[in-house]
Amino acid sequence: MSRLARWLLGALLILGLAQVQAAEWRLVKDEAGIRVYLQQVPGSSFQAFRGVTRLRADMSRLLALQEDVSGACAWIHACSEQKLLGQQGDLSWTYSRFHSPWPVQPRDSVLQITTERAADGSVTRILHGVADYLPPQPGFVRISKVEGYWTLRPHPGGEVEVIYQVHSEPGGSVPAWLARSFVVDAPFNTLQALRQLAEQP
Repeated sequence: MSRLARWLLGALLILGLAQVQAAEWRLVKDEAGIRVYLQQVPGSSFQAFRGVTRLRADMSRLLALQEDVSGACAWIHACSEQKLLGQQGDLSWTYSRFHSPWPVQPRDSVLQITTERAADGSVTRILHGVADYLPPQPGFVRISKVEGYWTLRPHPGGEVEVIYQVHSEPGGSVPAWLARSFVVDAPFNTLQALRQLAEQP
């Protein structure tokens, strides 16, 4: 193979890889300063979501809103109840219950949350589902898997970039229409409600 042919093949491979990487996250909603992206997850019939926005709010206010576990249920999409189960240093465990439209059974989840702080002032909370941390609760289907994170990154001018990303396996039976709407509504509605609280005087 000539040097030119090798160069062309290499260029095509790089271009193809770039296109695959670019296609990993698809922008599906861009409204009110909130962008929602979706990604197919190998081996799963449920897509991952990523919501991105910038808020005019102090980091301390945003952190306080997140650390008020029971109060945060007011701005987390479809949340009906939430409580702190335990805390140990930068680790915490929370229990949440979620509304579901009839006739889908309501869901609940248990998360282990690891808080990491970076030198630039950003804070990341890594979300990891621990479904067996609590026994099954009557009337609820346990969300079998959750992997995701929150990142709060301060920017000049008093803005904070907020990224909310999650992939979950809801367990039980979920209609396709509900799965499709949830992965868009959950990040958009959550970030919109968080903005209303964080930016109020």
